[in-house]
Amino acid sequence: MSGYDAFLRELEDLKADVCRETYCRHRDRIKVKNEEVAVGRLAAIFEHALEISNDMGFQAMSVRDLSERTGISMGALYSYIESKEMLLDMILCQVRVAVERALALPEAAQNPRQRLRWLLRRHLYLSEAMQGWFYFSYMESRHFEKEARERAIAGELRTEKLFIDCLKAGIEQGVFRPRDPELTAALIKPLLQEWYLKRWKYRRRGLKVDAYADAVTEFIEAAVLMPTACQQ
Repeated sequence: MSGYDAFLRELEDLKADVCRETYCRHRDRIKVKNEEVAVGRLAAIFEHALEISNDMGFQAMSVRDLSERTGISMGALYSYIESKEMLLDMILCQVRVAVERALALPEAAQNPRQRLRWLLRRHLYLSEAMQGWFYFSYMESRHFEKEARERAIAGELRTEKLFIDCLKAGIEQGVFRPRDPELTAALIKPLLQEWYLKRWKYRRRGLKVDAYADAVTEFIEAAVLMPTACQQ
């Protein structure tokens, strides 16, 4: 797998595509018809909305707060978002699509061990680059209305299933040894969440994302690999 810098270049294109798709999906509700202007403004609105939410909470954030942070007048903001509910819907949709595309397995990850390593590093790269989005989804989901909360939960379960499927394939091929791939995948998830929920801890230690990915991969492989696979 290419390093984090290469991933960032790839992610910029992905984020731009997802933001444009968000505009197209809500074109009938967004009053700004110049697509280039609207996509650029939406990207700024999303980024600043996440910054404010992670400081004070999404429920406490007002449209005035967003206006002051973005420099966009309140009247202009309402041309893009009819309500905070619409903004939340857009943000959750963007997170879901970005995660699904960034974690789509490439043909090069052919065997289960390669797939597991790829998923671990890719997930950590994504949460490093989109830390505000991941933190928002995790910390704010308990305050969402039922439908939005269920969407956030479904997103987490979809990610977990990628690891479940990888572990099951490895068990069938005699590469992995866990008796319960569902539980094992559930135990892997907190190690990934640790990176974006407790970044202060690793900043203090001067640990970069690649070093953390190496450590997590080594730790998980020691737990899941069959002894014969460890020697390969």
